[in-house]
Amino acid sequence: MSNKTRVLVTGAGGFIGSHLVKHLKEKGYWVRGVDIKRPEFGDTAADEFLDLDLRRWENCLSATEGIDEVYALAADMGGMGFISAHHAQILYNNSLINLHTLEAARENGAKRYLYTSSACVYPEHLQEDANVVPLKESDVYPAYPQDAYGWEKLISERLCMHYREDYGIETRTVRFHNIFGEEGTWDGGREKVPAAMCRKIARAKLLGDPTIEIWGDGEQTRSFCYIADCVEGIYRLMRSDHHEPLNLGQDRMISINELADIVANIAGIEISKKHVDGPQGVRGRNSDNTLLREVLGWEPKLSLEDGLAITYRWIEDQVRADMLAKGELSSAVAS
Repeated sequence: MSNKTRVLVTGAGGFIGSHLVKHLKEKGYWVRGVDIKRPEFGDTAADEFLDLDLRRWENCLSATEGIDEVYALAADMGGMGFISAHHAQILYNNSLINLHTLEAARENGAKRYLYTSSACVYPEHLQEDANVVPLKESDVYPAYPQDAYGWEKLISERLCMHYREDYGIETRTVRFHNIFGEEGTWDGGREKVPAAMCRKIARAKLLGDPTIEIWGDGEQTRSFCYIADCVEGIYRLMRSDHHEPLNLGQDRMISINELADIVANIAGIEISKKHVDGPQGVRGRNSDNTLLREVLGWEPKLSLEDGLAITYRWIEDQVRADMLAKGELSSAVAS
C-alpha cells in the first residue's frame, strides 16, 4: 500500500475532472477517478478509474473506500441550452450524486471533501443588467438561484457546511465562473459558450461562410476562466483552511459579441453576427475576486486571449476532423 495521500476525483471523465486528475498526479497524489464515462479526448491519468454511476449508494461506497480526500465534480450538466431545458433531470440526478457521495465519504472516513458549486447559485435579480456589479460570496442570500441547477448547487453547499459542523469532515466549496479550455465538450448541446463560439467560428473559417449565430443580442456579459487556472485554484482551496464558499473565475467581464470578436481574431477571419432567439441565462455576471485573493494569496493568471488561443486551435482541429469524416469538407480545403 502506497503511503501517498489517496484522493478521489468524481466526474473524472469530464472536462474539469480529467484536467484535475492530471494536476493532482503532477502534485504526487495517488488518484482514483470515477465517472459513468471515460475521458473523451485521451486516456485518463488516474492510477485507478472506476466506471460507476454515483446516483447509486453502493457505488458511492465503493468509490470512497480507502480514500483520504474527495474532489466532488460529478454532475449532470451542460451549457445554458441544456440546463434551461432539463430542470427535473438535473435536480434529481445531481441531488442523488451529492447526497450519496458526501455521506459515503463520511462513512468511509475521508478527511477532506471539496464540493464544486457554481455561480448559478447567485440571485437572478442581481444579474439583470449587462453592466453587473461583480458578485461577492455573501450576495448568495437571500436565496434566489438560477434554475434547478442553481438550487441544487446551493442545497449541496449547505449540506457540506452541516457535515463539517456535525461530523468534522473538512469541507471546501468552490463556485465556478465559466471555466473553458481544450479537451472539453465542444458540440452536441452540452458545451459552454466559449467552446460553442470556437466551434461556430472554426466552421465559418473552414466553409468560407462568415455568418455565425449568437443567441439574443449578444450584449449579455460574462467572465471566463481558463482550465489550468481553475485546477490550480481548486487545489489551493483544498489545501487552505477556508471552509466557506469561494468564487473561482476571472474578474474581467466581456459581452458575448466581444467574445465572438476575440475568437474571430484568433482564427484570422472576419465574421458577420446573426442574432437569433435562444436561451441566454442572466443578463450579466462577473466574479468579485476580493475574497479569493485574500484567502489564497493568488488569482487566475492566464489572459482570456491566451486561453482562447489554446482552446480555439484544439477545437478547430476537432471541427476539421469531424467535417472531413462527415464529407462536409474536402481534404484539399482542409489542408
